[in-house]
Amino acid sequence: MNTQAPAERAVDVATRDALLAGDLVLPPDARGIVVFAHGSGSGRFSPRNRAVADVLVQAGLATLLIDLLTEDEEAEDLRTARLRFDIPLLGRRVVDAIDWLTADAAAGELAVGCFGASTGAAAALIAAAARPQRVAAVVSRGGRPDLAGDALPRVAAPTLLIVGERDPEVLVLNRRAQAALGGESQLAVVPGATHLFEEPAALERVAALARDWFVRHLSRGTPWQSN
Repeated sequence: MNTQAPAERAVDVATRDALLAGDLVLPPDARGIVVFAHGSGSGRFSPRNRAVADVLVQAGLATLLIDLLTEDEEAEDLRTARLRFDIPLLGRRVVDAIDWLTADAAAGELAVGCFGASTGAAAALIAAAARPQRVAAVVSRGGRPDLAGDALPRVAAPTLLIVGERDPEVLVLNRRAQAALGGESQLAVVPGATHLFEEPAALERVAALARDWFVRHLSRGTPWQSN
């Protein structure tokens, strides 16, 4: 068992229209890397996504948490709540983050997974559809995959949709989105959980489901070809 601590570093992720702040964590001999797509006004410091990311790192998966909006855009979004629902913009930036990873000496050859929460789930699925040879798995936490629209049938990556049992409207939307997905998918309903998984052990269950899904579908050095 490798007891070496994960390497952590702050990064600037260059996209086609912005420079995004991020945190990259690379455990030794990582078997894959998971890009987190935040949504609904959240960012890379989301305590829920950080908790999930910690579990993934303990399982030997690298993680990249980024702010999908710049500081100026976040300030605008706080006033208008407009950009958090700009799904094409968020999707493009997740795609750009995945492309940016390919140039990283440590992470560039790792298979990529995408973890999306809320509107970030739609952005993650758009990225999976745009980079089918790069993205090997997707997990949505309390997400809005329906907002990915016509990208859903083009998602080939195995996709896990996690929804709280007591989040009925989102559960209906996830079932509809699952029916439109082009590849393998599963819907996991967390008993007793509401939208934010604030109930005892609910978030731990989400993290365990995500860990098992990514460990199953990501492996170190999975061959891929750039688009």
